[in-house]
Amino acid sequence: MNFPLYIAKRYLRSKSSNNAINFITIIAVVGVILGSASLFIVLSGFSGLKDFTLKFSSIIDPDLKAETAKGKSFLLTDADISKLNQLSDIAQYSKIVEERVIVASQEKNTIATLKGVDERFEKVVNFDTVIEHGHWIDPNSRQIIVGWGIANTLSLGVLDFTNPINIYVPKPGKGQITSTKNAFNSVKVVNKGVFFINEKLNDTYVFGPIELAQNLLNYEPNQINAIEFKLKEGVDEALAKEHIQAILGDKVVLKNRAQLNDALYKMLNTENLVVYLIFTLVLIIAFFNVIGSLIMMMLDKKRSLNTLFNIGVTIKDIRRIFFYQGSLMSIVGGFIGLLISLIIVFLQKTFSLVMITPSLAYPVNIKIENLFIVFVTISVLGIIASKIASVRVTKSLVEGR
Repeated sequence: MNFPLYIAKRYLRSKSSNNAINFITIIAVVGVILGSASLFIVLSGFSGLKDFTLKFSSIIDPDLKAETAKGKSFLLTDADISKLNQLSDIAQYSKIVEERVIVASQEKNTIATLKGVDERFEKVVNFDTVIEHGHWIDPNSRQIIVGWGIANTLSLGVLDFTNPINIYVPKPGKGQITSTKNAFNSVKVVNKGVFFINEKLNDTYVFGPIELAQNLLNYEPNQINAIEFKLKEGVDEALAKEHIQAILGDKVVLKNRAQLNDALYKMLNTENLVVYLIFTLVLIIAFFNVIGSLIMMMLDKKRSLNTLFNIGVTIKDIRRIFFYQGSLMSIVGGFIGLLISLIIVFLQKTFSLVMITPSLAYPVNIKIENLFIVFVTISVLGIIASKIASVRVTKSLVEGR
């Protein structure tokens, strides 16, 4: 039997004759419990916010996107299309023509991004879920669908034929501009719907048929800016990228969802790391109570330690007693804290106890990695604190000198 561990368990369960020491020990344990519970609740909250934010941005993000490597566009040949159609990794793909344009209506105008898509686009991304008013565009038409922000800026209605909408794009070329007609290509369109995703996307995107975008930009029928892919369930993404890259060659660069939202992912991960470090600092301060509690326990148990020393227990083993006691205190406190925080997060997830708006509950998400991170953090800090306290056991202390 491990003698130091046995004594450590006895010390942990037993009360001291000194009420002040009992009080300090309780404070130390409560500090560990609250610290671990707070850390897990905050990490769960940030996980929920991250998933909530990415859920909206990923609505119009495909599994993979092939963007032109050089210039603004590339040619997709019939041979490329035939090979892509035969590729078993792909469930669907959509050809894209994307360009910054000016949208004008009723003497109002705004800069937007026109995204021309083909008839397969709805099978690549689930866009129907974000259309607030109206319906999706028809292929080979002069219809568009705009974001909520653009609709408000231009006061656009749905299928309002009395107020025409004009889309302008600068003509390529050099030389002096002598008139507006020479400077811009333009097309009259009708708005068929309004979508709502998030503020940035609502203020940025206008969707239209790919043929409309190609005509506006003077593109060839097989000239596009990008291809968006939806992969089949269970397909290895890295392997699919290799197969697509082999077909399209070096004229495109393939990106997954994380790479398409590179800045957003970095921001969310940085915020998560900063919050973790701040709460870890709070935990470090809390563990000073554990160190103080162990030192007070050593002073209180001087007679018992002297007895143990006289019957042959070494100084090393006595140090191990308090090392085990502090470690157990930390691990047990961390486990209780995690259990309490799991209940709180579960209640928030189930019953929406805290609301951001009257209709939107604060998002939380229980993740195994967060449980692991909190438990490891508590354990490591507890072991370090216990080691710092246990080295205070000296021969002069146990001999009562």
